[in-house]
Amino acid sequence: MQMAASRFSVSLLMALLFALSASFQFNDPDWYLWFPLYAMACLVNVVNGVTKTAKFALLMGIILFLKVVIEDVRFHQRITGLWSFDMRERLVREKLGSGLVILSMSLQLLKSDTNNPSLANHVEFGQSILVAIGYGLSFAFLLFSRPEMKF
Repeated sequence: MQMAASRFSVSLLMALLFALSASFQFNDPDWYLWFPLYAMACLVNVVNGVTKTAKFALLMGIILFLKVVIEDVRFHQRITGLWSFDMRERLVREKLGSGLVILSMSLQLLKSDTNNPSLANHVEFGQSILVAIGYGLSFAFLLFSRPEMKF
């Protein structure tokens, strides 16, 4: 019982992060790409078992991640760089957001695999790490980088 509650709380924390990310997208010029991505990721983490939506969100996350990488390399001459964590840059924030969606949807799809029940503990640990990274980077950005944010 406690393990199920723990799994639900981790998924709920991830869903809350994606819901917050979705709400921030309305002031973005390409909100119509990012809002559905974060909304689907939020739904998958709340419901825990919507595999078709998780697969679509995973595909959409991969496409948007590639869009960000191509935009960075092609139009910005690697100003922010693929491995940068300078959260003041829009492309870095978009790269991080799509990466979180990709990892979260991958873990949700692994969790829904009933053929390998021993994988559940590893997936739970991975989701906990993902929640810590997502919230840690978000709080660090809001506390230290927000006044210098670049659009």
